[in-house]
Amino acid sequence: MSDGAVLHVKGRVLAGPDDVRDELWVVGGRVSYDRPAGARDITTVTGWALPGLVDAHCHVGLDAHGPVDAETAEKQALTDREAGTLLIRDAGSPSDTRWIDERDDLPKIIRAGRHIARTRRYIRNYAWEIEPDDLVAYVAQEARRGDGWVKLVGDWIDRDLGDLAPCWPREAVEAAIAEAHRLGARVTAHCFAENSLRDLVEAGIDCIEHATGLTDDLIPLFAERGVAIVPTLVNIATFPRLADGGEQKFPRWSAHMRRLHERRYDTVRAAYDAGIPVFVGTDAGGSLAHGLVAEEVAELVTAGIPPVAALSATSWGARAWLGRPGLEEGAPADLVVYEADPRADVRVLAGPRRVVLNGRVVE
Repeated sequence: MSDGAVLHVKGRVLAGPDDVRDELWVVGGRVSYDRPAGARDITTVTGWALPGLVDAHCHVGLDAHGPVDAETAEKQALTDREAGTLLIRDAGSPSDTRWIDERDDLPKIIRAGRHIARTRRYIRNYAWEIEPDDLVAYVAQEARRGDGWVKLVGDWIDRDLGDLAPCWPREAVEAAIAEAHRLGARVTAHCFAENSLRDLVEAGIDCIEHATGLTDDLIPLFAERGVAIVPTLVNIATFPRLADGGEQKFPRWSAHMRRLHERRYDTVRAAYDAGIPVFVGTDAGGSLAHGLVAEEVAELVTAGIPPVAALSATSWGARAWLGRPGLEEGAPADLVVYEADPRADVRVLAGPRRVVLNGRVVE
């Protein structure tokens, strides 16, 4: 498409879960619901259009061993784009990926800076590894470097206990979250276990990643405080393999990981039923491949979340939560077009017909 070209999307435009329109126009890279006067160079795309999908837990610039080079990061971002993911909340990366912001053919990224973990209590080469006395300073640093988010490692295996355990004392996270909020950033935390959650939520955290340790007694607290969860079920599916690998050295941890895996769907459905906001995240970029957003949406449906709500968790609702527009008049034209209605069958998300980013057809 030339700079003066107009894109016409016809069929069904899902501007909201119940806001279905017959067409939209893309003029100057932005959405319009009014036919542009005098337009001649028009490209037409037909199908069911959704706002560009959101992966709210993704790591561009990171692999299983740590930071990657720019060429690898580009391939990661392109893989997500091909899957229809056009907005990423990067939930922690040691790589500087700001150069992606200069590329109008790559997904938009909301960064949470680099993970902040307790010394020797996380994956090597991923995080700043510090002690509690330094937590406030590092949270302030990452709040300034990020795009409105900070990522803590809330729990990890404690080798002395042989099981998952909280990383931070209550007073340290209270002070750190307060400092992040003072600087205008929200805070999220990696949490697998049960016993790290209450302190984080009562300290004012905004989101919990994975949240496999969410229990019946904690669910009302999450709901009351409006704390969101990003379950990353495609990642939780790896727990049995991880448990098998750690069986000999950490049998208590292995048994715990299997229990968390076994109840994963019940945990997510109970959270949703209680009104806890649930959003789609794949945890791509560590040991998982990129481009798994459709699989994660399908996993939420398997857990018992209604299909339209699961779609919202990667489209309308997720964009609103992250403060980014969908298919509103004048918004950047980031959208994905499918053969059939994804509200009827979310598996449609696995095969985008067209991907439009910044008003240009890129796939």
